[in-house]
Amino acid sequence: MSGKTFMSENKIILVVEDNDFVRMQIVKFLTDAGYKTVEATEGDDALSKIASQHIDLAIVDLRMEPVDGFEFIRAMRGKNIKIPVILATGDDSPDILEQANTWNVGSVLIKPIEKDRLVKTVERTFKIWERTSL
Repeated sequence: MSGKTFMSENKIILVVEDNDFVRMQIVKFLTDAGYKTVEATEGDDALSKIASQHIDLAIVDLRMEPVDGFEFIRAMRGKNIKIPVILATGDDSPDILEQANTWNVGSVLIKPIEKDRLVKTVERTFKIWERTSL
């Protein structure tokens, strides 16, 4: 294998981030690791992408306008869309971690996002999700 894990084969990750530089960086890290990506700049855009195509996992920025990360996750869960979510934020307050747990967020990544930590978190989230949804 060419450095890509078997986990990444054919997995499509939605990256929901309103900061163009951060979104492009996350997408590059994921594509380098062998994942396919779909991009959205805010929650409503992300919901329409999830409705129109297959997505295996979403990486969602917490602070976005007009629909923030938690609003997006609530809307997604309200539509009974069951895909793992990784929340990306620069804020590590206990309130955010507690709310993430309430909405069944797989992991919380604290910004700035490093490539190795991102890829390991994605792989771990897929493994945990596959075990718990059997």
